[in-house]
Amino acid sequence: MYKSTGFISWLLRRISGVALVLYLFMHLWVIGAANSGVDTFNSRLDAVQTPLFKVLEVALLAAVVYHGLDGIRLLLIHYFDLTEYRKSMFWAVFILSAILTLIGGGAILLIMANGG
Repeated sequence: MYKSTGFISWLLRRISGVALVLYLFMHLWVIGAANSGVDTFNSRLDAVQTPLFKVLEVALLAAVVYHGLDGIRLLLIHYFDLTEYRKSMFWAVFILSAILTLIGGGAILLIMANGG
């Protein structure tokens, strides 16, 4: 059971969902500081402009891409009765997510390396 594509999909969807919720709270923490004044906002913004957070942006990109594509996969399976294609659709989503994350993550890291 724990090695099936259904379980792996479920687990990755939960992990990516939790990551997106954590990002949402972090985003609100930074943006909410705009009401506290320029200095507070700038200090919070500086805290999330570190190289560690640039790497975490790649992880965020992976979570967004996988979570979104897997959600579309589930909608297709449910509404078009494609249950016999669940396994192949999972691998297609997984590989497409990996490719898009590598392309987008490479761009993020390249911009970071050039001082942007």
